[in-house]
This record gives sequence, structure tokens and C-alpha cells, in this order.
Amino acid sequence: MLDKFLIDKHVLLALEEDIGFGDITTDNLATDEDKLTAKLDTRVDGILCGTKVFERVFKLLSDDVEIKFNFKDGDRIKAGDVIATLTGSASAILKGERTALNYIQRMSGIATETRKYQDAIGDNKARISDTRKTTPNFRVFEKYSVFVGGACIHRFNLADCAMIKDNHIKLAGSLTLAVEKIRKNISHTHKIEVECDTLEQVVEAVDCGADIIMLDNMSCERMAEAVNLINGKAIVEASGNVNLSTVADIAKTGVDIISSSAIVAKAPTLDLGLDID
Repeated sequence: MLDKFLIDKHVLLALEEDIGFGDITTDNLATDEDKLTAKLDTRVDGILCGTKVFERVFKLLSDDVEIKFNFKDGDRIKAGDVIATLTGSASAILKGERTALNYIQRMSGIATETRKYQDAIGDNKARISDTRKTTPNFRVFEKYSVFVGGACIHRFNLADCAMIKDNHIKLAGSLTLAVEKIRKNISHTHKIEVECDTLEQVVEAVDCGADIIMLDNMSCERMAEAVNLINGKAIVEASGNVNLSTVADIAKTGVDIISSSAIVAKAPTLDLGLDID
């Protein structure tokens, strides 16, 4: 998901934003010959994510920065762990520090929050999933972080899957008409998902052959009824009012997927630090 070209393209823009016309602090203190050793450590427990992006920040600033990682993406890290050691150009390390931390702290925070939700689901078959409520131009990093945290990824953009919501149904005239019109024009490789607020809509979605049925803001009792009505004829997704205190009960209804914007939108950054040795 995160190839070098994509990372470099994004990181270069981030460095341009942060450095601007030059780092007037570092440029007046460090020479080309100055070297540093620094350590990336964590002050809290969590799930590590974003090591490749972290590394590319410094490599794009100077080839003279070597990074040795003690952990990889997806590893659990504990407060006090030294995640990586950096050696090389003082100028590059000081200039890239904030940008590199911004990436790895945000990505690790999302991976950590995601893992909390998946762990809360326990032995139930449901998987936690993200939504399109992401930071503009940062979606690929956030979705990668969700994946590293143990979740399954929802559609990346509007071209991935046809998702029929209430406004689409109003536009088409009915749920069935919306499904029929879309099915006539999309590729056989695309799936159709329908958002349902009522059991009546669930039955209609099953009858017209929806691939995925989203149960939107239903009670757990109503979701369990819907799962029985669908009876394996479609993937069942639950959405709405999902948080750490409700996700286990939602999973017990038998749904396949539980989507939540909280694993990205409400994830705190993980407290990591980069300190000169």
C-alpha cells in the first residue's frame, strides 16, 4: 500500500511546508561535517506504525543518515522502548525531526486505537473497519495504519465500491431502482453496498441482490434480527454509535464488519520522542 514513490511524493511536500526557505536555526548552528546520534523512543505503550515514512524523511534530506530499527510496523511497543537509533548528518536529523515524528506519531496512534477496537471484539467473527472520514491528502497513511492495527480496510475512494445511501435512494426513487441502475453500468468486479435503516429495507436489499448490507444506527436487538433475515446472502456491516464500550455487543449480533470513523478521527497521537544521545 505504501510504495516508495507515494511516500516520497508526500514527504517532499511536508518538508517543503516545514522548512520553507530554510531552517534558520539549524543552518546557523550546524556545519556539513557535524554528526549526531539520536534515539527514537516511546513514552507510552502502543502499536508501532510508520517506520518507512519516518526513515524516508531523513533519507530525502541526506544519504548520510543511518537508521537502525529495533521494532517493525505492527509490533507492540512499551513505554521506555528504544524504537530506533539514528546516526549521521546533524543538519538532516534536526531538520527532519518534527516532520518524521508527525508521521510516525499519527500513524502509530491510529494503529494503537484500531488494535483496541479489534481486541475488544474478542473471539467474535466481526472485523473492525474504517470509513472515508479521513484527513484530506493523508488517507493512504491513515488506511495503512488501520491495516497495521489489525482492521480490514473499507473502500479507499468513491470508485472502489458502489455504496447506496439514503440520499441516493431518494434520487433513484427506491432502493431497488438504485441497485438496478447501478448494476447495469458498473464492472462485474465491483460490489454494491446498501445502507439500511429499517428491517423492511434489509429485506428489500436482500431481494434485489445487494452484496453488502450496512445496518445503520440500529439497536443490537434489531441488528441480530437483520442478521437472521440476511442469512448469509450478503456481507453484513454495522455502523453508527460504535465506540469501545459498544463494539463487543455489536459484534455479538453476528455481523461481519463493524465500521467506525473513531479509529481514525478520534485516535490520539502516540507519545514518541527523538532525543540526541
